[in-house]
Amino acid sequence: MEQVIQHLEEADLMPEFQSAYRKHHCTESVLMKVLSDILDAADSRHLTFLALLDLSAAFNTVDHDILLLRLETLFGIGVSVQAWLKSFLSD
Repeated sequence: MEQVIQHLEEADLMPEFQSAYRKHHCTESVLMKVLSDILDAADSRHLTFLALLDLSAAFNTVDHDILLLRLETLFGIGVSVQAWLKSFLSD
């Protein structure tokens, strides 16, 4: 997994505010960013709206074949890594 993350970071494919699987990022850093944004908006007297989504079951609904195809075509994940991921997803 470390090599996949390294590839995504080196190819600049990791979203800017992605916290999972990144060094020096954690749930606390995400919470601090959200809180900071809310406080900045309140200080500027802007309306603030926060929508929370529970995506805990979302992984189970992902079509694994489509996921693997997108990892190959969009992120350049090679065949050997795909085989490892496919094994992980099926077992």
